[in-house]
Amino acid sequence: MRIAAILSLFLALSLGLSGAQGEQVSMPGTAAPPLANASSIVKKGNPQRGQYLVTHVAMCIECHSERDAEGNIVQGRQFMGGTIPTRPAWAVEWAERAPRNAGLPGYNDEQALRLLTEGAIARDGRQLRPPMPRFRMTPEDAADVIAFMRSLS
Repeated sequence: MRIAAILSLFLALSLGLSGAQGEQVSMPGTAAPPLANASSIVKKGNPQRGQYLVTHVAMCIECHSERDAEGNIVQGRQFMGGTIPTRPAWAVEWAERAPRNAGLPGYNDEQALRLLTEGAIARDGRQLRPPMPRFRMTPEDAADVIAFMRSLS
């Protein structure tokens, strides 16, 4: 039952966050122009609102946290990376592990904003594998998420 709920959540998130979609859209295979002043946008981020978005809207904690044998998130290991608890029934290149995202290691402000506003684009510009949702957050929502995630380092 829990696996079905997580898979349903992934599918809903991959279709986009209702009310958190940005106006910035790029066609597949094309890069959107970089966000001007990424660092100044991120510096205005609200970590308290970011915590709400991360835990109750984007649900990052579900994949990026370790789980015990019963499938419960291990306290103190939230956002430290973990094994992806589900696999799709169809053949697709699927990530087996979600990396640590506490502190957003390896991502500068521009890369982190691009990841959250342009649809799961990695530091090197490639598309991240599912089940990573293709977020299209507004720059403001993304800045709040980044502010919270950086506070965890």
